[in-house]
Amino acid sequence: MGILVVGSVALDTVETPFGRVEEVLGGSAIYFSVSASFFTDVRLVAVVGDDFSDKHIQTLKKRGIDLQGLEKKPGSTFRWTGKYGFNLSDAQTQFLGLNVFADFSPRIPEAYRETPFLFLANIQPSLQLEVLKQLKRPDIVAADTMNCWIAEKRKDLLELLKRVDILTINESEARQLSEEYNLVKAARRIQAMGPKILVIKQGEYGVLMFEGDQIFSAPGYPLETVYDPTGAGDTFAGGFMGYLVNTRNFGSENLRRAIVFGSVMASFNVEDFSLNRLVKLTYPEIEERYHQFKRLSHFEGI
Repeated sequence: MGILVVGSVALDTVETPFGRVEEVLGGSAIYFSVSASFFTDVRLVAVVGDDFSDKHIQTLKKRGIDLQGLEKKPGSTFRWTGKYGFNLSDAQTQFLGLNVFADFSPRIPEAYRETPFLFLANIQPSLQLEVLKQLKRPDIVAADTMNCWIAEKRKDLLELLKRVDILTINESEARQLSEEYNLVKAARRIQAMGPKILVIKQGEYGVLMFEGDQIFSAPGYPLETVYDPTGAGDTFAGGFMGYLVNTRNFGSENLRRAIVFGSVMASFNVEDFSLNRLVKLTYPEIEERYHQFKRLSHFEGI
C-alpha cells in the first residue's frame, strides 16, 4: 500500500552562484514524494492554488504519485524565494508567501486512512497531530520538523514526538530540540522523547543514525557538480523511507542500507535545480551510485 506523505507544495525561486530559476516546483512533500516514488507507491496530501500548472501535475503523475489528496483551492500556491552563497549550506529567504498554505488543514481521503506507513513532512506540529487523528494507527510514523516549530510550537512538537517512530532533523535542530550541544547526548535526549530511530542530517558531511544504543555514520557523497541544495533533506527522507517501505524490513542492517539509499537520492537532487535531475533519473543510476557509495566507505577489518 506504499507510503502516505503530508506536507507542503511550493513554487520556488532559487538563486545560487551557479544560476537562477523562477517559480519551479518545490516543497517538502514534493521532494519526498518524487524521491520515494523510485522505491514504492506514494500518496500525497497537500494544498495548491488554482494557479498551479497542469504541467506540474503531469510531472507528479509520471512518477506514479497518487494525487487524490492534493487539494486545489482558490488563490495562489505557496511561494518561496531563496538565495545561496558559495558554501551552499543555508539559504537566505528573500520572500515567503504562504497564500493557500496559510489555511492548510490536511484532509485525509478515506482511501488513504489505512496506509501502513506515514511520513509527516515539515509542517506545523499541530497539523501533524491532526493527520494522526484521521488515520488508523500506521505501522510506522516518521516525521520531520524545523527550527521555528522547535522554538515556537514546542509543546505541540513534544506531544507529536510521543507518537513518532522515526525523526529526521538536521544537526542544529537536534541541538535546539535537545538543548544539548554534543550530538550523542542530544540524540539520547531526543530518543527519550519518543522516536526509536533518530536520523541527523549533516549536509555535505553525511548522516548520523541513532537506533537504540547503536550509532551509524554515513559520509556525504563527493560530487564535482552541485547546483542547488534545495530539498536535499526531503529527497534524502524520501529515498530512506521509500527503500524501507519497499523492503518491509526495519532491522538494523536494512536501516543502514536505507540511509545510504537516501544519501544517494539526495546526491542526485543537488546536481541540478528543482526536480530537474530527479525527473531524468533512472533506477540503474541509483543502483550504480549505491555501489559507489559502498566502495567509498568500505574497509577490511584487522
